[in-house]
Amino acid sequence: MVLFSLVATHADIDLETVAQLSTGASGLATSALAGSPAVAGAVVLSTCNRFEIYGEAPDPDAVDAARAALITQISGASGLNDQLVSRAFSTRTGAEVSQHLFAVSSGLDSAVVGEREIAGQVRRALITAQHEGTASSGLVRLFQAASKTAKDVGAQTALGSRGLSIVSVALDLATDLSENPDWSTKKAVVFGTGAYAGATMSLLRERGCTDVSVYSSSGRAPGFVATRGGTALDEDTLPAAIAAADVMIGCSGSDSRVEAEDLGRIRATAPQPLIAIDLALTHDFDPAVGELDGVELLTLESVRLAAPQEQAESLVQASTIVSGAASAFEQEREARSVDSAIVALRRHTMNVLDAEMEKVRARHGCTAAAEEVEFALRRMVKQLLHIPTVRARELAANGQQEDYVAGLEALYGITVEPSPAAGAPGPAAFGAAGSAAACPVENGLAEDGLAGGIRDTA
Repeated sequence: MVLFSLVATHADIDLETVAQLSTGASGLATSALAGSPAVAGAVVLSTCNRFEIYGEAPDPDAVDAARAALITQISGASGLNDQLVSRAFSTRTGAEVSQHLFAVSSGLDSAVVGEREIAGQVRRALITAQHEGTASSGLVRLFQAASKTAKDVGAQTALGSRGLSIVSVALDLATDLSENPDWSTKKAVVFGTGAYAGATMSLLRERGCTDVSVYSSSGRAPGFVATRGGTALDEDTLPAAIAAADVMIGCSGSDSRVEAEDLGRIRATAPQPLIAIDLALTHDFDPAVGELDGVELLTLESVRLAAPQEQAESLVQASTIVSGAASAFEQEREARSVDSAIVALRRHTMNVLDAEMEKVRARHGCTAAAEEVEFALRRMVKQLLHIPTVRARELAANGQQEDYVAGLEALYGITVEPSPAAGAPGPAAFGAAGSAAACPVENGLAEDGLAGGIRDTA
């Protein structure tokens, strides 16, 4: 199985295109798995400034087909043509996949370096994929390792220790632009009830802002404020709240947005200036609101440009942790890749042993002498298989697992089949298999500690 990823982020394309690409993201993984055998697993990571799909293909030759299937699905959902969608995504395979995801989850690839929300978004992406049944075992291990790496970066470095986030930087900008920096005197209107809206509510409270109203076009505002505080708004009460607001913050990304013309009419008699913070990838506010008198518009791009640079030492430490974790993950993957070969060799050897033991039983019956012979042969086989097993792990760690598989085929004529997703049976599965039915001896016959008991019976 081969891991790959399709990545579209703020670093390469504009946020408007990222927003368009992410249309229909919620059903992408399920439809991709249903539509193409080349996609064996998929996890979608969609945030305010990135849209990434992590996939697993049955083999290296299937990656191009899997990518094409995903591009087609994204094109159909977004309405963008295939060529534009294809150009928007960079494709990563091999070690680049883990290196990138670990950096993303640790906040190293964020518009605000060291931001804390992204680690939670990575965790939720995996949880969603598991719930939908699209997360393959390889992707589960990848995302779990990414979350652990993010925790290690947070615990071992000062990166993000100030609790920086897109929301916090946006509020800092709003403070700098305000005539009165005291948030306890401000009235705020928040659009949305998702994760960003929750983070916004928490940070507003931390800064002393208690007069917060929440609007959701989906009607979820009452339930949202019931647990977080604030006042729920509906279509009737929203205009008056906007007219009285000092700050309005867009976190919903819904289809309905505040148009410049409507805002101008609502704010026509408002004496105080308004700071509009649009954190939604698909824009909660018409970009033209920034041209209105008395209105200052802050966007994700404003936040990106204003984000402070983290200390160089912390970045180096975090990058070192990420690189080490990615390297360890890839070594483990390489080691796992020879599991099928190891199992195939053990099965081949045990089949030969069982065939010989059938001959012994046919001649001597189920006697202590036959048991002695089986014990000795199994112990010998175990010793003979030790070095080939160790060598398999060593070659895999060096990326030479194909040489090992080719050697098995050349020497023994063994064809290695891929491991099942749940994991192939280990060495213990072939301990005394095949002999118990013919000769009812105790399980664990091959254990050294039973040798004396067998001899006493003889």
